[in-house]
Amino acid sequence: MERFEVERFRRDFAYLDEGGVGRKILYLDNAATTQKPKPVIEALKNYYSYENANPHRGAHYLGIRATQLYEAARDRVGRFLNSASCEEIIFVRNATEGLNLIATSYALRHLKAGDEILISVMEHHSNLVTWQFVAQKTGAVLNYVYLDEGLNLDMEDFRRKLGPKTKLLSITGASNVIATRPDLAELVREAKKVGAVTVIDAAQLIPHQRLDVQELGCDFAVFSGHKIYAPMGIGVLYAKREVLEKMSPYQYGGDMIEYVYEQEATFAPVPARFEAGTQNVGGAAALHRAIDYVEEVGLEEICRHEKELANYACRRLKELGFVDIYRSASEDCSPLVAFNVRDVHSHDVSSILDTYGIAIRTGHHCTMPLHKYLGLNATCRASFALYNTLEEVDLFVEKLKEVRRVMGYGT
Repeated sequence: MERFEVERFRRDFAYLDEGGVGRKILYLDNAATTQKPKPVIEALKNYYSYENANPHRGAHYLGIRATQLYEAARDRVGRFLNSASCEEIIFVRNATEGLNLIATSYALRHLKAGDEILISVMEHHSNLVTWQFVAQKTGAVLNYVYLDEGLNLDMEDFRRKLGPKTKLLSITGASNVIATRPDLAELVREAKKVGAVTVIDAAQLIPHQRLDVQELGCDFAVFSGHKIYAPMGIGVLYAKREVLEKMSPYQYGGDMIEYVYEQEATFAPVPARFEAGTQNVGGAAALHRAIDYVEEVGLEEICRHEKELANYACRRLKELGFVDIYRSASEDCSPLVAFNVRDVHSHDVSSILDTYGIAIRTGHHCTMPLHKYLGLNATCRASFALYNTLEEVDLFVEKLKEVRRVMGYGT
């Protein structure tokens, strides 16, 4: 991605307007949430201005228009993921709700005592605590796959722990801390050999790499719209149609029913039975536009640019001599860098950088078991998106020297 292209896309992001924001911002917290381009904000504004109504209900112009927008967004997501049918797309609030839907509507119904659930130690809490709950409720056993010396998933450990009792594999597509991207194709293929249902937490993967659910063969996948330039409050659950048909409703109420009697009810076919109540039509429309935007820019070009930024940041950080980096040794990594400044607490690093308008994330990043496994309490994290530049990386690295100086260690 040439410099002029980066600058052209940066004009789409209002957070770079110092006058509007009130200060200059160097935003490196993209793994938490991305900034939103103007076309996405306009899509959201346009819905609430001119198309606002409940979908699937009103037999009037705005109701019909809202339904069209909502279902067009479902179709767009289905094409983006290459699902066999758009009816395999369920709209949720975020990846966390998608995982909870799987746990409640599938796992609690189909798992039993003695069955095994397999996850990795690098999972986000949303893909970890959820399965702790299922194990506690069903009597299933929760097993963990650990990492090799290069901070990649230990495939020998995976194969040791995968067996006939494994009924569900739930794995991240990319770590939000150490940037590891496990070989999803091999994991799904091996899990299928023992008959395990497969779940992909694609929250950290979907903004940076195309996910073809049919080619991969996974049973479920989830992601949050706000990590791929869409608003907060809209997310996606993909599920194979034959698996959805085995699942009970997640919530009950309007728009998910077929017939209701005084003592019983029948439910709508998928996907409607999993979308109770008034849905986030504006969010769905904005997600539609966000996917269009990413593909207009070029997902492959975005990935190449982000990889260049992350690799450059690693090189510059290593030059400092007082920074410890925690990142997968693989060439195929997510565009983020977890690190610590020696002798300085991560929260102090973030607070001092913020005085220069530099936004990073610190703490355990909702991965406490991973941090304990690494022998750490907390880390700093810089994560990159299409609007970041090499010059921003340079400024970020230079200001880490100021962190050391402010804390009394010189440079």
